[in-house]
Amino acid sequence: MFGTVLTVAYTALLAYVLWRATSAPPFSRRFSRKWFLVLGAGLWMTFVFGRFIGHDGTGPLAATLEFVGMTLLGTVFLTSVVLFVVDLGTAFGRVCSRWAPTLRGWAIVAGGCLSLFALVQGLRAPAVSSYDVTLSGLPAALDGRVLVALSDAHIGSQLGEQWFAERLTEVQALRPDLVVFLGDMFEGHGKSPQDIPALRRLTAPLGKWYVDGNHESHGHGENGNPDGSPLERGGFRRLANGWVEPVPGLVLAGVDDLTNHKRRNLNGDPLAIALSKRPPGATILLSHTPWQAERAARAGVGLMLSGHTHSGQIWPVGYLVKAVYPLLAGRYEIEGMPVIVSRGTGTWGPRMRLWHRGEIVKVTLRSR
Repeated sequence: MFGTVLTVAYTALLAYVLWRATSAPPFSRRFSRKWFLVLGAGLWMTFVFGRFIGHDGTGPLAATLEFVGMTLLGTVFLTSVVLFVVDLGTAFGRVCSRWAPTLRGWAIVAGGCLSLFALVQGLRAPAVSSYDVTLSGLPAALDGRVLVALSDAHIGSQLGEQWFAERLTEVQALRPDLVVFLGDMFEGHGKSPQDIPALRRLTAPLGKWYVDGNHESHGHGENGNPDGSPLERGGFRRLANGWVEPVPGLVLAGVDDLTNHKRRNLNGDPLAIALSKRPPGATILLSHTPWQAERAARAGVGLMLSGHTHSGQIWPVGYLVKAVYPLLAGRYEIEGMPVIVSRGTGTWGPRMRLWHRGEIVKVTLRSR
């Protein structure tokens, strides 16, 4: 169903861009309408092949088809946004009718430039975002300990094991005491890796932990890893609506993805279960979806770490995402509790980001 909706949306946006291009002098003077029809058919078929063949396939051909198809989606989307702004400003040519066609041409050029910039940002290695967080109840002996978090890697046909191994090397260089994964580490379609040796080489004195995201439930068998087995083989332990005490005075709690819980109308209260009967000390909560922060703060959580939003990934999608996830990206203070929402280490769909590239989150813990 989602693939059908995405295809319909792409078709509509592509038709809109080509329709406006036929009246833009730089293009209309050089190409006939028949040429635009042929171009449109080619771009549409390329996307469909990428979506329905590359998306669920394996190997270099499938990866290439999906990459091209998703890049086309991002490019057509950004170009249509710029064109629509011009059309609104000129009332679809009724205002400034003399200049409107030329402005449309520049809008298409601007859309192409934005798309190129977004592609470069999406292909770049993630940045390291550093935070200092003071935790009430944290023993003085743990002051200065470093937690490193990754989220939304979406390992699959687009972002493979080699890319992920490079990210883990970056994580190790930060000399973490604690490593956490905040969900959506796997894309959930095609053939996901069953074992990632680089995970075993990653070391952290206080352990390696993870929570599931919504994508961990996509696919079964060779088409996905809903049980997170590659992470567990790599020495990571799952926090499934529960808590652990890696060291006295520091509690790490984790909830299963709240988005999945809501969509599937599952019973129970993940947050209440995860925080119940925990020992005294500082509590860090891992939740893939940045919801229920107020409840966590009232329950005495000292720090909440989340992902899922990708910060919208491609502007201006972030404005829509923020309507559902008000805690979009970065650091927030919710009733005295810091919440850090990662904009994601990898990408979903197009390997494009506008404006900021992906990130690895480094948190230095401070005692009062």
